[in-house]
Amino acid sequence: MANKVEKNKKGYRLPFIPVMVLLSVLLIGTIFGASLVGSAKLGAGNAIRLLIAKLPFIGELAGTKQIAPVYHTILYRVRLPRIMLAGLAGMGLSITGAAFQGLFRNPLADPHILGVSSGAALGATLGMLFGASGWFFGLSYIGVCALVGGLLTVLLVYRLAGSGTGMRTVHLLLTGTAVSSLLSAIISLLMTRHREQLEKIYMWTLGSFGSASWEKVLFLLIAVAAGTASLLAFGRELNLIAAGEDTAKTLGVSMKKVRIGIILAGTLLVSACVSVSGIIGFVGLIIPHCMRLIFGPDHRRLLPYAMVGGAVFMILCDTLARTLTAPSEIPVGVVTSIFGAPYFIFLLWRDKKKGM
Repeated sequence: MANKVEKNKKGYRLPFIPVMVLLSVLLIGTIFGASLVGSAKLGAGNAIRLLIAKLPFIGELAGTKQIAPVYHTILYRVRLPRIMLAGLAGMGLSITGAAFQGLFRNPLADPHILGVSSGAALGATLGMLFGASGWFFGLSYIGVCALVGGLLTVLLVYRLAGSGTGMRTVHLLLTGTAVSSLLSAIISLLMTRHREQLEKIYMWTLGSFGSASWEKVLFLLIAVAAGTASLLAFGRELNLIAAGEDTAKTLGVSMKKVRIGIILAGTLLVSACVSVSGIIGFVGLIIPHCMRLIFGPDHRRLLPYAMVGGAVFMILCDTLARTLTAPSEIPVGVVTSIFGAPYFIFLLWRDKKKGM
């Protein structure tokens, strides 16, 4: 046992493919388990037959004629879109968190650290107050306002921090914190001036997948596919940055290009996730950190591990959110905060203890 621990301290790495297969099997099992849970009892047998019925060639063997049509609706129009949307959002937030933690060299960095959540919340708030209604490519106009708000906020933060070669990471973090605080104050002011919309705005800021649809799944799938592909390409650079920005520069890393690429891809991912679900915190903080502790700091492996782990975690949290108080629902952001806040406090306590 002591030898195994020693190997881990020296950087022992588990084989990538077996770990990804294991995590993928865990994800598939989580999706299947979540599809069984709800106010309506579907049953494992019925769920399996309904899922098989959609497969080519063997679908006709499933024998779903005796299953009531209402169960088809429950599984394919209610549960599966919600499960898939939660999984994709978990993927996007977690891989962005892992990339930002590597870029900023801070294990406490969060995907919303540059003000994405505050900007998206302000955009959604303005959309609600101006009566935005209708849909655009699977997104409500409020979701579009949130998406635009998040993107514009990060562009503002990056501009204020200084887009020149002399810009430092600490400037980005401090500017993001300041802009986020300002936007949060504006949202609070708008809420006090429009009390009739207070509950609607407040519930949106807590996060929910209750309005999931296949159109939203398609939108987020495209965004996550593009964003994750971009972030995965920076695995080697993030490993070099871990040794220090000066060291990375001497090894040929263009910090400006890497910073712009990661921030842009991460912002698009987070803004897309926020636009379909509202603000959900801590997922991009605790999942990358847990994966780093278990599997090591190599970002070429950490990023895909965090992506799958985030999907599992988000699906589990959303399942709890919609079942603990059924038929009513807890905002999923509340559930993630219940898990995330104590873990965040633990990280702070551990770092303080190390510094003593």
